[in-house]
Amino acid sequence: MQPYYTIALLLVSNIFMNFAWYGHLKNRAMPLYWAILISWGIAFFEYTLTVPANRIGIEVFSLFQLKIIQEIITIVVFIAIAVFFFHEKLKWNYIAGFACILLAVFFVFYDWK
Repeated sequence: MQPYYTIALLLVSNIFMNFAWYGHLKNRAMPLYWAILISWGIAFFEYTLTVPANRIGIEVFSLFQLKIIQEIITIVVFIAIAVFFFHEKLKWNYIAGFACILLAVFFVFYDWK
């Protein structure tokens, strides 16, 4: 069950973090100091999920595997937020670039013995 807890916590934490990083862009009229303070507030919740996710995950994954899982989840969450929240178009070259990053999963998790 630990891998599933790790992935679930990282998924939810990435939703928070993507909104901390990019959510303020929906309201560019907001003063920068407010955007920073709100982003920090959102990031606090992200950290309360990421730290336990990594503590749980290190029991079943290597540190490198944890990082690549985090990056893949970040990309998936980012794509969903960009498309559905910001109404960005997902172009073929973005998909190709993300697919190249997904190849990292193969290289990190493949048993090279």
